[in-house]
Amino acid sequence: MDLTWAAGGALAGVPLGAALRGVVHRMSVPYGEPDRTTCGHCGRPVGSPPPWLTRWPRTGCRHCGGRLATPLAMELATAAVLAVLLGRFAGRPDVAAFAFLGVLGVVLAAIDLAVRRLPDRLTLPAYPVAVALLAAAAVAGHEPGSLLRALLGGAALTGAYLLLALLRPGQLGTGDIKLAGLVGIALAWLGWPVLLTGALLGFVLLAVAGLALLAARRITLGGDLPFGPFMLAGALAAAVL
Repeated sequence: MDLTWAAGGALAGVPLGAALRGVVHRMSVPYGEPDRTTCGHCGRPVGSPPPWLTRWPRTGCRHCGGRLATPLAMELATAAVLAVLLGRFAGRPDVAAFAFLGVLGVVLAAIDLAVRRLPDRLTLPAYPVAVALLAAAAVAGHEPGSLLRALLGGAALTGAYLLLALLRPGQLGTGDIKLAGLVGIALAWLGWPVLLTGALLGFVLLAVAGLALLAARRITLGGDLPFGPFMLAGALAAAVL
C-alpha cells in the first residue's frame, strides 16, 4: 500500500464525491420514472445551478435547505474507495481503470441502496470505458493475456449471474447481471482466483448483513436487500487484499 497515492486518492475523493452527489440524487428514482429534478421538500428545481457546487459542503436544497442526501456520505465513501484503490495500484498502468470503476461503484451502490436499482445509463457505457482503459494498461504493461482473461472473466460472471437469476427468479435483477460483467472484467484482470474470491465475497457479505439486520429486527425473514452494494464491496475487498 503506497501511502502517498492513498492520501492523494482520499483528497481527490472528497470534491469528486460532492459532485457525484447530484448524480445520485437525480437518478435515485424507481425504474421507469424520469430523473428527479425537484426538491422533495419544497418541490422547486434543484438542477440549475447545481446545488452540490453552490452549497458545498452542505447537502440541502438551495431554496428551502431540505436535505438532498446524507451529509458527507458520498464524499467519505468516494475518498475511502479512491484511497484504497490508488494505494493498492499506485503507479501501475491499470490504476486509471480501477479508479474509474471504484468511483462508479460508489455511485451505483448509493442508488441501489436508495431505490434498489442499477441504472443502465451508468453500467452499460462503463463497459467500453473500462475495456479501453484496461487495453491501454495491457499495451503499456505488455500484458495482452490479462486483457483477454478480463474479457473472458466478464463474460463468465455475467453468465453465472444470468443462470442464478433463471434458477431463482426474483433473487437477482437485470441490473445485477449487467453489473456482474463489469465486476468480472476488473477481477479477472487480476487473475482467476481473484475473480472467484470477489464473486463469493459478495454473497458472504450479503448473508452476514442479512443475518445482522434480521437479529436487530430491521428486516423480516422474507425481506431482501439490494445485492449491488455487496457485490461491489466483495469485489473491492478481493481486488485490494
